[in-house]
Amino acid sequence: MKKGLERAPHRSLFKAMGYSQSELNRPIIGIANSRNEIIPGHIHLDKITEAVKVGILQAGGTPIEFSTIGVCDGIAMGHIGMKYSLASREVIADSIEIMATAHPFDALVLVGNCDKVIPGMLMAAARLNIPSIIISGGPMETGRFKGEEVSLHDVYEGVSALKEEELRELEEVACPGYGSCAGMYTANSMNCLVEAIGMGLPGNGTILAIDARRIRLAKMAGFKIMELLEKDIKPKDIMTSHAFQNAITVDMALGCSTNTILHVPAIAKEVGIELNLDIFNEISDRTPHLCNLAPAGPDHLEDLDKAGGISAVMNELSKKGLIHLDELTVTCGRIKDNIKDATVKNPEVIRSIDNPYHESGGIAILYGNLARGGAVVKQVAVAPEMLCHIGRARVFESEEEAVSGILSNQIKKGDVVVIRYEGPKGGPGMREMLAPTASIVGMKLDKDVALITDGRFSGATRGASIGHVSPEAAEGGVIAVIEDGDEIEIDIPNRRLDVRLSDREIKERLDKWRPKEPHIKQGYLFRYAKSVSGSNKGAVLS
Repeated sequence: MKKGLERAPHRSLFKAMGYSQSELNRPIIGIANSRNEIIPGHIHLDKITEAVKVGILQAGGTPIEFSTIGVCDGIAMGHIGMKYSLASREVIADSIEIMATAHPFDALVLVGNCDKVIPGMLMAAARLNIPSIIISGGPMETGRFKGEEVSLHDVYEGVSALKEEELRELEEVACPGYGSCAGMYTANSMNCLVEAIGMGLPGNGTILAIDARRIRLAKMAGFKIMELLEKDIKPKDIMTSHAFQNAITVDMALGCSTNTILHVPAIAKEVGIELNLDIFNEISDRTPHLCNLAPAGPDHLEDLDKAGGISAVMNELSKKGLIHLDELTVTCGRIKDNIKDATVKNPEVIRSIDNPYHESGGIAILYGNLARGGAVVKQVAVAPEMLCHIGRARVFESEEEAVSGILSNQIKKGDVVVIRYEGPKGGPGMREMLAPTASIVGMKLDKDVALITDGRFSGATRGASIGHVSPEAAEGGVIAVIEDGDEIEIDIPNRRLDVRLSDREIKERLDKWRPKEPHIKQGYLFRYAKSVSGSNKGAVLS
């Protein structure tokens, strides 16, 4: 876009913005910045981006910043806004593809932080396949309430557990400053997996947003993008099949958000790798759960960082041959080079491979007549007494109906709450549903009540919450014909999810089933619902 006599008009337009010829002679590095003033994890990304620019300039490049969108899942939760959250991932990927193709940058630095932004950026990096690096804004510091560490999920659970005065006090302190929310929710899960897959520098997932090391890491990302360009190391050189296996292994050891089951296959698809759900069970079965992070446990990202971070976790996993060590990373070195000096500094935050919290990983994929395409549960966040459960179905046609039913005490001990028509097509948009799960926990029912849905859950969810049921109700999945009182059998150790109906009964009900009118009949979500795949395929667009 800038070389040769025929590009004189193009150079003229650059010069209209104040770029000098010497700047145009250097490699031009695009910086995709998702900074905005509506997401706590993004409001400070201007500082991260400025640090990246310093690194690029010092290493001899010309940085050019452009923007992309982002949705705050916490603020979008519980209303129509959440329908747009997962769907925003595709817009983010598409917008970066558009900008980096219309203006052919030599390389890309992707500055983001939260939920669908990081996966969308990785999808774009894979699609474009020019030298690229991710630098996140870092996690939020935890709050303090009555002498205890707290974060966002405590506020959601407090809605049904605390008196109004206490809730207002908690609201003031739970999120004390900028950064991605402090638990192992989706944002922090994905930022940690960016390290594991090799697309982010060590520390990307765990260094706090307020820590000066985060600024230094951003400068280093600016330096490294120039080295990646010089050595022509591209995302497809890094995001290999073994790299995705490393990411899933770290996911299981950390106990990450169930949303990673949507994002990792979607990213893999962009590099031409198909990840079916079975690989998650295979890796989970052989990977011990080493970290007990909120909301499942007491520790937070700052504790994980002090204990050695993702490099220490990977080093520990490598002792049993669970990590592919020769994979290339954005350091321009191999995984083995990145983690060789990493040590565990707190063996309670990062357990040894021989003394895990659980013998198998954080997530399980369930199959059965209720989920022939699979369903997802964060098994390490389930009370032991709920790992196997048989209960009567209490069926709701939406999240709003379910929350109303739970808060009006319609749910009894032993019940299985069923929320349907919340999948990628049926929602549309596959809303995260933290309110119903948090209400169940807040009412002290998480050891007695399960919840299943064709929608998805926030990374802040805990309890026997089973999501991503596939096929979804809108596609005529069995979840569409469950009735109040049907017995549902959950057997997480044996990876089963069944309704106690005969094949004949199920067929008779499905023969009578008719699709519902779509909730949204215009705009982006209308188009999205027409072309989105099932959750078991990553909810990608065809």
